[in-house]
Amino acid sequence: MRFARLAVATLASTAALVGTGTAAKADTPAPVVFVNGFMGSGANWTTARTVFQNAGYPADRLFAYEYNSYGDNKQNAQGLDTFVQQVKSQTGADKVDIVNHSMGGLVSLWYLKVLNGSPNVAHLASLAGANHGTTAAYACFWLETCRQMFPGSPFIQQITAGDETPGNTAYATWYSSCDGVINPYKSTMLTGATNNEVACEKHMDYLTDTKVLGQVATFLRS
Repeated sequence: MRFARLAVATLASTAALVGTGTAAKADTPAPVVFVNGFMGSGANWTTARTVFQNAGYPADRLFAYEYNSYGDNKQNAQGLDTFVQQVKSQTGADKVDIVNHSMGGLVSLWYLKVLNGSPNVAHLASLAGANHGTTAAYACFWLETCRQMFPGSPFIQQITAGDETPGNTAYATWYSSCDGVINPYKSTMLTGATNNEVACEKHMDYLTDTKVLGQVATFLRS
């Protein structure tokens, strides 16, 4: 009888510990991978890191992927694939969230759609992403990345053909008529995404706009 009571107590204690561990894991946010724009770097996300940490993200769940702006966005997307796998391995997470800016939108979408990265990504947030291209890319047309970023390029056609928001990933975009770099400014919008128009936001200001970044953090935790 005493053994039975001890066994029941042990099982109850174990169940409580398992339950607590499950709840803690459920409350832990997915790691975030920031993807900068053309000629950007991980330093672009300094404000975002602060906003996200204030929103409850541990510093060790925030990562920045940097790529070669002067190379090829297909290779940059392959690098993102490798980086995401490394983040998953390091954190033990099943999926990551991706937050991109400008040309980072092209890198991210090629990864999700063409490289079938969607099963690894729970949320994708695109800030002024060049998702359907921008005529501003003509200013650096000698670069492969800029030719890929021009509206109607074979690269753009491939990532926008058919389903623009593939898989079970939740997508959201933020765009503004005052952007000045993404032309046309609605190029950022994706069919199937939650598209948020921001009142008169300059292209680089998204990176320091704590209100918008707070909205992004809320979206990722949804």
